Amino acid sequence: MTAAPGGRGPASDAVPRSVQVAAAWAWRVLLVAVTLGVVVVGMAYSKVLWVPVVLALLLTVLLGPVVDALVRRARLPRGVASGVAVLGLLAVVSGLLTVAGREIVQGIGDLWSRASAGIDELLEYAATSDLGLGSEEIGRYLDQAREQLSSNSGTLVSGALSVTTTVGHVLAGAVVTLFCLFFFLKDGATIWAWILRLFPESARQPAYEASRRGVVTLAAFTRTQILVAAIDAVGIGLGALILGIPLAVPLAVLVFLASFIPFVGAIATGAIAVLVALVDQGPGQALIMLVIVLGVQQFESHVLQPLLLGHAVSLHPVAVLLSVAAGSLAAGVVGALLAVPFVATLNTVVLYLHGRDKFPALGQDPDALNRRLRQLDGPTGDTPLVDEGGPDADPLASGRTSGTGTTGTTGTADER
Repeated sequence: MTAAPGGRGPASDAVPRSVQVAAAWAWRVLLVAVTLGVVVVGMAYSKVLWVPVVLALLLTVLLGPVVDALVRRARLPRGVASGVAVLGLLAVVSGLLTVAGREIVQGIGDLWSRASAGIDELLEYAATSDLGLGSEEIGRYLDQAREQLSSNSGTLVSGALSVTTTVGHVLAGAVVTLFCLFFFLKDGATIWAWILRLFPESARQPAYEASRRGVVTLAAFTRTQILVAAIDAVGIGLGALILGIPLAVPLAVLVFLASFIPFVGAIATGAIAVLVALVDQGPGQALIMLVIVLGVQQFESHVLQPLLLGHAVSLHPVAVLLSVAAGSLAAGVVGALLAVPFVATLNTVVLYLHGRDKFPALGQDPDALNRRLRQLDGPTGDTPLVDEGGPDADPLASGRTSGTGTTGTTGTADER
């Protein structure tokens, strides 16, 4: 230790206590910030890998009860039940996209012609009004716009190629998502038990119990968001239909999909609905459409969200907004979509590991984890592998418990 001049003790004694505390806080905060930055950048570069896995996990939480019902009631093997659930999901999504696509193809031509007529009317008004813009000057501006478009044709081509690449990534991600979804539904409990076995033995049970509560939070958030998105879509879609606005069905589908992104999605889709009303019906109907959009969004934010989410997913609006911003920075629109359920689940897990159980009714279930860990080693002695399609299916897969483990009435708490 370095001594101060004159032998009056260590040099650190000459530094005020407040400065020492500030320095200690500074390097720790800096280390946390750098770590978070590295994580965000890493997620941005590896989103092709982790986004399909996270989407598959969300879908697993939604379809898990369906698979459990098929296993228990229809007596299907879990693999077959998982395949049926995945095919059903594909049928529903394909149906929605088909309906929206057909409506867009049928109505986009008429909407484009109306928009072109509106632009021509706007140009004519600008030429005859007191704005000082004559027809020749407007024509000159249009010619300049065409020249700019021609000079930037290379940029447009590269943008088109970028879109093509993005479409390829989306298709590849969809295949990976479906692949992971099937095996998460079929073997998710075994996969999670294998991961837990990598933990120190003393940490396995707390991690398992925390994961049970995280699944409950994730399921509550996802199902509630689907209900909220459906109500938003029905409200805005019915408003557009009553006003006679074209493309009402595609607008409703777009609102449903975008409502999964808090704040940003509702604002963007609401603006699109108002813009379509303005082009097709004029300012008066656009104002009415704006009132409808604002009314639906206010009902969602002040009634649906607090009432349905409640205690299961308790996040402050600031945390939600920052989560959406961080998610969009890491993975664009998909990151914004996944940010809030990720933060809500992480919040539940961290609170449990720090002694605050948001779901005490779930209780503790050490037998289920030990049973699955024994199954990873294969059939030994009197511990046979469980028939996944039989009535005594493993509680980690079906959400039931046996032995000394206790659960509440949540039902699917022991899912993956």
